Amino acid sequence: MENIFSIKGKVAVITGAGGVLGGSIAGSLAAAGARIVLLDIRAENMNRKVEELQAKGGEAAGFLCNVLDMNSLTETARNITGLWNRIDILVNCAGGNIPGATLSPGQSIFDMKIEDWEKVTNLNQNGTVYPCLAFGKVMAEQKAGSIINISSMATYSALTRVPGYSVAKTGINIFTKWLATEMAQKFGEGIRVNAIAPGFFIGDQNRSVLINPDGSLTERSRKVLAKTPMGRFGDIAELNGAVQFLCSPAAGFITGAILPVDGGFSAFSGV
Repeated sequence: MENIFSIKGKVAVITGAGGVLGGSIAGSLAAAGARIVLLDIRAENMNRKVEELQAKGGEAAGFLCNVLDMNSLTETARNITGLWNRIDILVNCAGGNIPGATLSPGQSIFDMKIEDWEKVTNLNQNGTVYPCLAFGKVMAEQKAGSIINISSMATYSALTRVPGYSVAKTGINIFTKWLATEMAQKFGEGIRVNAIAPGFFIGDQNRSVLINPDGSLTERSRKVLAKTPMGRFGDIAELNGAVQFLCSPAAGFITGAILPVDGGFSAFSGV
C-alpha cells in the first residue's frame, strides 16, 4: 500500500537552511527521502549542513542565495532545475526577529527606530514573497508543488514588544491564503500553499527574552507558559512532522491553511 505521507525523491528547497529551524526541517525531510536544496546567505553554515546530510546518506546540495534579491533567486532556481530538473517543495525558513526591532520593557513603539522596523518587515515579508515568486514559477510550469511558509503566534493576538515582527508575519498569513487561491485557480489543484504557525520554542533569537542569565524563566516566559495548556516550550523538532504532512499527498486537499504547532497557546483564552 502506498504511504500517503511519503515525500521520497521529492526536491525540497529550504531557505535560511543554515539556521536552527531550517536545518532541523532539512534534516527531517532528508531522513524521509527527499532531495534537499539548502539556501542561505552564509556559506559556512550552509556548507556544514550539506556535509552533515550527505554524511548520513542524504542527497543534498547548497547554494548561496539572497532571499531579498530576485536576480539571485531566479539564478538559483535555474541552477536547481539544472541539477534535479524540478522543484517539488519550498519551505521558507529565512526570517525571524532582529534585536533592534524588539522593544525593551521600558520602551514604547515611539522609541523604535524606523530602520529596524523596515529591516524586520522586509526580511520576513519580502524574504517569503520573493522565493515564492521565483520557485513558485517553476511549480506553476510543472503544475505541481507544495509551498510552506512560516507564520507565528504573533499573528493571533497582540504580543507586546515585537510590533514589526507581528505585522510582517501577519502579512505572510494573508499572502499564504492569497497565493494558495492564485495557484489553484490559475495553475491547477496540484500546487498547494500553506503555513505553519510555531508556538514558543527557545532559540538563539529569543533566548535572552525568555531565559535569564542564571537559567531561570523570565517574567515573559512565565506568562507564555501560563497561556500554553501543555505547560511547556516546544522542541524545534516538533515542527518537522507538520511540515512533512503538508508537503505530502496526505494533505492533498489542504491549501491556504495556517496550522498552529503551539501546545494549545492559540486556542486558550488564558482563563
